[in-house]
Amino acid sequence: MAPPAFSDIAKSSNDLLTRDFYHTASANLEVKSKAPNGVAFTVKGKSDHKSGAIAGQIEAKYTDKPTGLTLTQAWTTLNALDTKIELDNTIANGLKAEVLTQFLPATKGKGAKLNLHFRQPLFHARAFFDLLRGPSFNGDAVVGHDGFLAGAEVGYDVEGGKITKYSAAVGYSVPEYTAAITATNSLNIFAASYYHRVNAQVEAGAKATWDAKSGSTSGVGLEIASKYKLDPNAFVKAKINNQGIAALAYSQLLRPGVTLGLGASIDTQRLAEPAHKVGLNFVFES
Repeated sequence: MAPPAFSDIAKSSNDLLTRDFYHTASANLEVKSKAPNGVAFTVKGKSDHKSGAIAGQIEAKYTDKPTGLTLTQAWTTLNALDTKIELDNTIANGLKAEVLTQFLPATKGKGAKLNLHFRQPLFHARAFFDLLRGPSFNGDAVVGHDGFLAGAEVGYDVEGGKITKYSAAVGYSVPEYTAAITATNSLNIFAASYYHRVNAQVEAGAKATWDAKSGSTSGVGLEIASKYKLDPNAFVKAKINNQGIAALAYSQLLRPGVTLGLGASIDTQRLAEPAHKVGLNFVFES
């Protein structure tokens, strides 16, 4: 097994703290379907709390497993046409290549990126090339052994000939729990995270963050979260941070292919003010 990617060293705790909290949008709708020829279609729509504007996209994805080819095309409400071509284990064993393009018909804007992922036992490396802007390069690598993980990341401006960012991380991961310490944004933002699968029903996690650039005026940000599985078809989540903002979420499989999510965010320091949020999420899958 290859270790996780650099951005996923603290994935378990990050997912627990961020995923499936439905208050981030006032309403969210996702519809998934699959055609007889294997093409998977996904339609997403999301309503923003502040402006009420609806952002969405329609996506089509085709995968040819024998060749390792995956083609994804999307059209967004920003009138952006996105294309992604993936070749997994085609060029070389353990190598995944991705070509991403974007075209904006209204402004004639274009974008092109090349991503490379290389996975081997005890080693995982990635390279990201922005071909039209810069050009620029971002790369990271992780080594792992017996649950211990160590990784580093670097960004490089090819035209300017200078390093734009660098990061480092260490972690320990086993099925029951994970712990990680990361130093990102050129070693200016430090974070320590912990995730624990207490049992089949209960998960718990926490994350502490400190921004060294803010100096002594900046305290440590702390966030804790927990997830409880009510039954095979439902779960609840809760989290709170050091600023007193609490969030609750509830997810229920109403019937096969239909999932309802409800969420709320409460600012406990401003209970009498309109600082709270609620959200509704529907996922239809066939």
